[in-house]
Amino acid sequence: MKYITLDEAREILFLGKKLELKPEALACVRRSFEFLDAFHKDKIIYGINTGFGPMAQWRVDDAHLKELQYNIIRSHSTGTGKALGLLSAKAAMLARVGTFLQGKSGIHPDEVMLLTEFINRDIIPFIPRHGSVGASGDLVQLAHMALALIGEGEVHYKGEWRPAGEVLRECGLKPLEIHIREGLSSTNGTSVMSGVAMINQFQAEKLLDLAVLAGVWMNEIAGSYDDFMAEPLSACRPHPGQVEIARRMRSIAAGSACLMKRELELYTGEHREAVFEHKVQAYYSLRCTPQILGPVYDTLCGARNVLETEINSACDNPIVDPDTQNVYHGGNFHGDYISLEQDKLKIALTRVAMLTERQLNYLFHDRINGILPPFLNLGKLGLNYGMQACQFTATSTTAECQTLSMPNYVHSIPNNNDNQDIVSMGTNSALLCRQVVENAFQVMTIHYIALAQATDCLGIADKLCPASRKAYEAVRGIQPVILEDTPFYKELTAVENLLKRTAF
Repeated sequence: MKYITLDEAREILFLGKKLELKPEALACVRRSFEFLDAFHKDKIIYGINTGFGPMAQWRVDDAHLKELQYNIIRSHSTGTGKALGLLSAKAAMLARVGTFLQGKSGIHPDEVMLLTEFINRDIIPFIPRHGSVGASGDLVQLAHMALALIGEGEVHYKGEWRPAGEVLRECGLKPLEIHIREGLSSTNGTSVMSGVAMINQFQAEKLLDLAVLAGVWMNEIAGSYDDFMAEPLSACRPHPGQVEIARRMRSIAAGSACLMKRELELYTGEHREAVFEHKVQAYYSLRCTPQILGPVYDTLCGARNVLETEINSACDNPIVDPDTQNVYHGGNFHGDYISLEQDKLKIALTRVAMLTERQLNYLFHDRINGILPPFLNLGKLGLNYGMQACQFTATSTTAECQTLSMPNYVHSIPNNNDNQDIVSMGTNSALLCRQVVENAFQVMTIHYIALAQATDCLGIADKLCPASRKAYEAVRGIQPVILEDTPFYKELTAVENLLKRTAF
C-alpha cells in the first residue's frame, strides 16, 4: 500500500506538515505483529531465534531472545564520519515508517508510533555518514536510528545534540521496548539510502526548473529565434522529456519582448546580405535546451517512480505475511534499485551542470556572443575584471561533478564472511549524488548572477518574460550590478539559498 507519497513527504520535510498515521495502517501493523507472536513458537526463524548474517547457523536460546534484538542495535552502531544531515535523517525515518506500515515486518505498533513522534517533534537521531554497503540495507546507519529509539545514542533536538534518553524523558516518550524482532527490523532495510535519495530528488527537480528558466533567459539575452522550442519541432521527435521541456519553455517565454520570430525576420521580405549580422541559429547550449534537458526530465520521472515504490515497500528480512500465514526469507533489503537510480540521477545532474557552465561561457566570451563585454565587465577593461574569476569556480565545480558521476553501482566488494558477496553500495551512491546536487546548485548560482549581469549590460530587464524578470529582480535584491571589483562570495551563498527555496 502507498501510505506516503513523495509529495506528502516534501510537505512533511520542508513545510512542517505533521505525519498522520491512518488507523487502518496501524491495524495492519498490529495484525502482522500478532501473527508473528503466535507463529514463531517452536519454529526456526532467522533473526528471532538465530544469530544474524553468517551467525545464522547458531541457534539462540529462548532465554536470550530479547537480548539478541538489543545486541544487533548496539553492536552495529559503528558508523563513522559527520552526521548524515538533519533533513536526510528525518527523511530516512519517514521511509522507515513507510516500510513498517506495509504490515510485513512483525513489529509492535509502538515502534511506528515512536518513529512518528520523532518525525513530528523534530527529534533527529545521530546517523553517521559512513557505514552502509547497501546489502542488508543500511545496517550500521539504521542501527544508529534504532539506538535513539531505545533511549541510547544521541539526537538533535531544538538546535543541539543531546543524549537520546534525556530528550525522550523531556518529551514524555518511552524508549522502544523489544517484543519479538524490533531490533532486526529496525536495522534491516533501505531507508537511509532512500531518505538521502528523497532529498536528492526534491533538489534535483528544483535544479531542473532553474535550468529550464535559465534556458529561456539565455535565449532572451541572445535574442534567439523562438522556433527551437516550437511544438511541431518536438512533435517530430516525441520523447516525453523533450516535449515537456519545450512546452515549459514556451509557457515561460510567453510575454517576452526579446525573442524573435523567424517567419517575420527571415521568411518575409528580401534578404541580400552576404553575411548575416544576427546569428541564424543559436549555439547548441542555447538552441538544444529541450533536447539536453529532456532526458534529464525523463530520468527524474523514472527516479521518482522507483523511490516512491521503495519507501512504500517492505524492505526488511524476513517478510512476515499474515495473509499467507508464512514467514519468507529473501533479500528485499538489497539496495540495487536506489543505487542504480542515484547513479543515473547524478549523471543527469552533471549534464545540467555542464549545460549551465557552457551557457555561462557563452555569456562571458565576447567573441562568441558578439553583444556583451568580456566577462560581463561593466568597469574599466584591464583595470576591472567583472565576473572573470567566477568562471574558474564554475568550471572546477563542474569538473568535480564529472568525476563524481562515474558509476558507483558497479563497485561491489564482498564482505561479512562473504555472506554479503554482492552488495549495492546504494547509500554511497546516494551520498555521491548529493554532492553532485550541491555542486550543480553552486554552478547554477554563478549562472543566475551572470544572467542578471548580462541583462544589465544590455539594458533589457523590462523586455524579459515575467519569470525571467522575477528571477532578475530576486537576484538583484541580493547581488547588485557588478561595477567595481569587490568580494561577493557571501552574496554567492545568499543567492544559492534563494535558488533552493524560491519558485520563479
